[in-house]
Amino acid sequence: MAENAEGDLNSNLLHAPYHTGDPQLDTAIGQWLRWDKNPKTKEQIENLLRNGMNKELRDRLCCRMTFGTAGLRSAMGAGFCYINDLTVIQSTQGMYKYLERCFSNFKQRGFVVGYDTRGQVTSSCSSQRLAKLTAAVLLAKDVPVYLFSRYVPTPFVPYAVQELKAVAGVMITASHNRKEDNGYKVYWENGAQITSPHDKEILKCIEECVEPWNGSWNDNLVDTSPLKRDPLQDICRRYMEDLKKICFYRELNSKTTLKFVHTSFHGVGHDYVQLAFQVFGFKPPIPVPEQKDPDPDFSTVKCPNPEEGESVLELSLRLAEKENARIVLATDPDADRLAVAELQENGDWKVFTGNELAALFGWWMFDCWKKNKSRNADVKNIYMLATTVSSKILKAIALKEGFHFEETLPGFKWIGSRIKDLLENGKEVLFAFEESIGFLCGTSVLDKDGVSAAVVVAEMASYLETMNITLKQQLIKVYEKYGYHISKTSYFLCYDPTTIKSIFERLRNFDSPKEYPKFCGTCAILHIRDVTTGYDSSQPNKKSVLPVSKNSQMITFSFQNGCVATLRTSGTEPKIKYYAEMCASPDQSDTALLEEELKKLIEALIENFLEPWKNGLTWRSV
Repeated sequence: MAENAEGDLNSNLLHAPYHTGDPQLDTAIGQWLRWDKNPKTKEQIENLLRNGMNKELRDRLCCRMTFGTAGLRSAMGAGFCYINDLTVIQSTQGMYKYLERCFSNFKQRGFVVGYDTRGQVTSSCSSQRLAKLTAAVLLAKDVPVYLFSRYVPTPFVPYAVQELKAVAGVMITASHNRKEDNGYKVYWENGAQITSPHDKEILKCIEECVEPWNGSWNDNLVDTSPLKRDPLQDICRRYMEDLKKICFYRELNSKTTLKFVHTSFHGVGHDYVQLAFQVFGFKPPIPVPEQKDPDPDFSTVKCPNPEEGESVLELSLRLAEKENARIVLATDPDADRLAVAELQENGDWKVFTGNELAALFGWWMFDCWKKNKSRNADVKNIYMLATTVSSKILKAIALKEGFHFEETLPGFKWIGSRIKDLLENGKEVLFAFEESIGFLCGTSVLDKDGVSAAVVVAEMASYLETMNITLKQQLIKVYEKYGYHISKTSYFLCYDPTTIKSIFERLRNFDSPKEYPKFCGTCAILHIRDVTTGYDSSQPNKKSVLPVSKNSQMITFSFQNGCVATLRTSGTEPKIKYYAEMCASPDQSDTALLEEELKKLIEALIENFLEPWKNGLTWRSV
């Protein structure tokens, strides 16, 4: 009897009007409990309500996700600012509304949906389920949906959007983020991630249709609707066929004695990298058995980000030593990024940074173009691209070789959109990258692609092996020819947005109001570019050439000693990142001196501009 009484009390509590003393919160609680049909996430909100956890309820229900550098990304769980069934339905309803406005032929061309292997039992939330709900919202509105029947690498979605001439696509992934996160990555009809103004307009449309429509929860539609198609076999076949465009030494690959180890970091990459190696004529790479199959807990790594280096590559490096394999290739969980390690003569492993790999890719793609170009091909028609926080090595190669180099804002969405423009104007783009191990060889996909990058590295290494040259030795040759570019990238964790803002505002009002610093320690500053405000002291009109990006913080300092350093906030994580690079001319070959100068500058940058001790910043743990 008492039990029933308590049950009735709880039931009344949950269905009565809510009186938390905050009308906005009361409304949000009511909406959540009416709209959410996922028992697990509904229960999370009910428990918080029952226990009077108003602050947490407010944090979860009184704000919404916004588009960062990689779409919507947040922790899985209950609440309007988290990734869950309801917020994915709302986001897709907003997408539908916006796409219907933009494309009169939306219902003829359709929409692509892919997903990775993430999941969270406590929220009954998995990438596959979220993909099905995304498809259901659109199928209920008579939109044809190309829903992959199994997990795919992220680059397969933008590739499919272009190949199938769909109006847009979504990939459910949080890439290399911690296991608690998931995301909703949106691609436009051009095959590139959405940029402004689409992101703002979609968010407006989401706000206009937050209540789930009839049919939006009906995920059975993915099994019953004649409008659902599975593009997996067709897209996989076309993608592998297109890979041949960037394969230049297939016969040599088939004979190589080099062995490769590949880890897919508990994600989607294994099958696809195996297929890519086959296309290039290689024997299959040796997989890391413990990391080969999908595991949403990423149970053998402390974080599923291969960029963290040797500490997370432990299993693959030990396997490579056992198998006598000199090169380790690591794709991140959604296989859009690539880390590479090479065994050195002294028995140590060299884990290449994104900037070092880009120097190798830039050299390789241009060398292959030169050797295979038609007689009337013009080097002035060739382009390479990088984000502005990445190494300037491609700029140095371009200046010497005569092709074009361009910079974009951070985030591959800007690179993808710019490549599309260049291609439409008859230009040829060989390579593009961002320093966080995101690479694009060729232009079959307009997003970073770890699958194609892995197999191109394997071909480059096999080619160099015929001349007894290692990847590291070739990197030194590239630097000797085009100038050493020594860079260091790292970050601090900061969970307080107010602190982050005050750090950057202090730099804008350093010695006096509206005055940027003139020195960093003893290093004189030559120019300052602030993309957040649109200021650039190096331009005659003092306006930044790169588009203004008000929603994120980013300031770049050019120093008199040839160093360039950028401080910026991450678009996907609670981080303040710093990027510093010493760009030397080919006649400056004293690397120890250059490294010492860079080290001093970074120390001054951290001490004078970031003040981690004063601001309570947490150093990146290695």
